[in-house]
Amino acid sequence: MQPEADTARGISSPAVEEVGEDEVVRVDTQLIPVPVVVRDREGRPVTGLTASDFQIYEDDRPQRVAAFATSDAPFEVALLLDTSGSTREEVGLIRRAALSFIDDLRPGDRVAVLSFNTAAEGRGKVATVEVQSRLTDDREALRTAVGKISASNGTPYYDALARVAEDVFRDPAAPELRGRRALVALTDGVDSTSASDFASVRAEMLEAGVPAYFVEVDTEDYVEDRLLGDCEDGGALRLSRAQLERYRRNFDPRADAADYSDFCRMGPFERMSVSRALYQLARREMGLLASETGGRTFEAADLRSAGAAFAEVAAEIGRQYSLGYYSTNKARDGGFRRIRVEVRGPVGAQVSAREGYRMSQGE
Repeated sequence: MQPEADTARGISSPAVEEVGEDEVVRVDTQLIPVPVVVRDREGRPVTGLTASDFQIYEDDRPQRVAAFATSDAPFEVALLLDTSGSTREEVGLIRRAALSFIDDLRPGDRVAVLSFNTAAEGRGKVATVEVQSRLTDDREALRTAVGKISASNGTPYYDALARVAEDVFRDPAAPELRGRRALVALTDGVDSTSASDFASVRAEMLEAGVPAYFVEVDTEDYVEDRLLGDCEDGGALRLSRAQLERYRRNFDPRADAADYSDFCRMGPFERMSVSRALYQLARREMGLLASETGGRTFEAADLRSAGAAFAEVAAEIGRQYSLGYYSTNKARDGGFRRIRVEVRGPVGAQVSAREGYRMSQGE
């Protein structure tokens, strides 16, 4: 945080470094950023609050708010668009929803666009994660990027989350953007082809300190109908080996891996049971990641209603507060410090914020 920016807000502090959600704190003078969204009882964002309206606690000990930014500051958003098998027939709807979301953001907000694609590999084809546009506030460039998205024959969803943390948000944010980054994903959350797993990308997203917002598209009925097709039918869907192994690990760990190695030998009820369990797992994972990072999930019954959900996300991002503090606990014990934020606002107001960070270990 630059001293000039702090002074402009009536808060002075020395030059500092920031730390991510689960990143190790190595020096005592690092500013710990805490993105916060405040909602009223009806779930609507609360605006007009000041630094004095907030109280931060670390392990239940009160901390002084040392940095504060309102919704006027610009934002950086990684927009992930799931164009896999369960949605590929409606890519046009996805494009229109994405363009509407971009139009709802404010001038100065920067967006990166990611989607899935299909690439040749040897004699076959694989689903890949494509960064269609780097972070930019050029709306025409973003429209061009959205126009490039196409369908894929798989869902590398976990790999896409890793790409956001490792690539899109790899470099530190500019001073005016610190604590003002987010992932916005339009997806059903059911991975089929990733090399990454949820545990690893969850850790990366927590370390990046990026709130995750999910527009959950309900594709379950569509997928179920096509899973019941014959394996000889080119239009039918199949559960991948990665999905079958994920199901075994999470729901039937004592089973032999060979029991879940051949989708085409499964009966229709077994296929439906596995698919439903994977959808339940995906919804739990999205809910957990949103909660831990201070984001939120929004349900979309289908792609036609995704635009309305995107509008809610844009409105919430535009009203996020960015707080920061210096911990009063100087011990370098390697422990996890839990963060809690309270607000002096409307009765019944709800606060979403990061859950903590890890301190380094040393003398």
